Formats: sequence, structure tokens, C-alpha cells
Amino acid sequence: MEKLTHLDDQGKPRMVDISGKEDTRRVAVARGTVRMQSATLSLIQQGQLKKGDVLTTARLAGIMAAKQTPHLIPLCHPLLITDVSLDFTIDELKQTIEITTTVSSTGKTGVEMEALTATAVAALTIYDMVKAIDRGMRIENIRLVSKSGGKSGVISLE
Repeated sequence: MEKLTHLDDQGKPRMVDISGKEDTRRVAVARGTVRMQSATLSLIQQGQLKKGDVLTTARLAGIMAAKQTPHLIPLCHPLLITDVSLDFTIDELKQTIEITTTVSSTGKTGVEMEALTATAVAALTIYDMVKAIDRGMRIENIRLVSKSGGKSGVISLE
């Protein structure tokens, strides 16, 4: 079994030393889904919610979350993020909004945590903005879809 990199020889948490790694372009894609009632999805699509434009607010929240990741996840390195984008796919039949987040950087470590955090916070923002009218919403299947850069190259998980 490989040694965990976030633990020192005494088993204490530590930030991984990445100073010896090469700078490479890093990209990570994460996805997650918010499942809701048809009526709720319609209100979001029509922009008829009292709290405002749900998807624009979720997009901004996701971008802000990606930038704040090292403040939220212990031992996560602060990174110079070069791009964050969030796309929303509405599926009326499944009654879902799928969130796809892509984060890019050029540096010594990957941006997976930033992509996952952005996706999670965008989903939470959607939930928060419509929870008063749909108490049965579910946030589902937040996951890493792909990553590239560094010595592991391209990893595609779906």
C-alpha cells in the first residue's frame, strides 16, 4: 500500500511539498446533479423565482468557491487559477440540472478539488434558492470526470 502524502512519518497531517514538481497546464472537470420537481425546474427556466436568476447566481457562487478552495479544504494548496467555467444542462424528463465545472491552471499541482468544490457550491446555491418551494430536492453524484496535467497525464473517468 502506498504511503499517504498528507501524513508525515509520525502520522501527523501536513501539506505536501510540491516545490520540486514541474509547472504544467492542469485541467479538471467535475459534475454533479440537482434533482427537483418539474414545477421547480420550470420556474428556474422561466426566471420566475423571487430570489432572482438561479443559474447565474449558482455560476457566480461556483466561480467564487473554486477560488476559495484552499480556505475550505485543509491542506489544499492555494493555486493561481487561470479559468473557471460552469455549464448547466437541464433535463426536463429526468427533472434535473446537471452542473459541469471546468477549472484550469498552470502550476505544480492539480485543480480537482477546485472543480469539485465549485460544483458542490453551485448545487448548494441552486438548492438554497428554491428550497422554499421544493423541499424534496436532492443533490446527487458530485464527482471528478477528468483531469490532465502533471506526471499522471490525462485521466478520464467517464
